[in-house]
Amino acid sequence: MPPSPDHIRATVEAYLTRHPSERDALAALFVVLTGEDDPTSRKTFPTHVTCSAIVISSNDRVLHIQHNATGKALAPGGHNEPGDKDLPGAALRELGEEAGIPRDAVVPLPGFETVPLDIDVHDIAANPAKGEPAHQHVDFRWAFLLRAERTVKLQAEEVSGHEWRSFEDSASPTVRAKLALLPHPTHS
Repeated sequence: MPPSPDHIRATVEAYLTRHPSERDALAALFVVLTGEDDPTSRKTFPTHVTCSAIVISSNDRVLHIQHNATGKALAPGGHNEPGDKDLPGAALRELGEEAGIPRDAVVPLPGFETVPLDIDVHDIAANPAKGEPAHQHVDFRWAFLLRAERTVKLQAEEVSGHEWRSFEDSASPTVRAKLALLPHPTHS
């Protein structure tokens, strides 16, 4: 059973206690949470939830995956699936699928076990081939520490490369800003 609107709302409210200035940016999410449609379904328009894994190595580097669909280097992540019981679980499933890193290879960043590091709202262009109108993804970005160095095994259908970037070079400006606020080193 996918995460309920109540679970998502509670997660967002906990996030907003840390980042109250972001409430207006999440207004579209609050609208979808009051509707009848599943907010985690890829078929819910104009806004639905996605989840990503911000994986931090022992030397404070962040995993980025080169996504074929967008051509962008992003954190491993994507749409929720019906079997995802919670939002961090969806991010961990995507990490395993896209990068071949199993969930037991990472642990939540202390202090971020139930609250995402970042929530980003971004526009997605219409895709007539898939029957999708232009819409928004509200991406819950969960922070995890890599327990030991791992070989990344890419899912070739969706991703074409990977790299470990410093906090300062993280692709997302909002993630970059929040990583800068973490105590260093993150692995203590």
